[in-house]
Amino acid sequence: MSNIRITKQFSFETGHALYGYDGKCKNVHGHSYKLFVTVIGKPIEDSNNVKYGMVIDFTDLKKIVKEEIVDVFDHATVFNKNTPHLELANVLKQRGHNVLLADYQPTSECMVIDFSEKIKSRLPKNIELHSIKLQETETSFAEWYASDNN
Repeated sequence: MSNIRITKQFSFETGHALYGYDGKCKNVHGHSYKLFVTVIGKPIEDSNNVKYGMVIDFTDLKKIVKEEIVDVFDHATVFNKNTPHLELANVLKQRGHNVLLADYQPTSECMVIDFSEKIKSRLPKNIELHSIKLQETETSFAEWYASDNN
């Protein structure tokens, strides 16, 4: 049977600041992100399987992405752990805010790399992550493709 790509779209709100950046994005600000996750595999051929005809149940893909990304990043503020905003991050945490200190600069580019690793680690063995698109604004996005990273 043919390989088929399945895509699920997600959305979440996240704040961030870019450490050392020379423009406005050095300031704390937020985005309404749209995340598109595409996996590839062969539809299940066993007619006795409750998932017959599916590459992966959209519900199963949703569970993985929600647990690994959406539930973690939604309404959080993300800083590079080496940021000079560390004092601000600690004050926000003390006041009950959801603050994430990442091992990377929280750009869309670095976020899709992080997201790809998290999703790949949770997919069934017969399903591969094909691509991720993270849309930061209406006109700006970053994409990760497995074929670019073999």
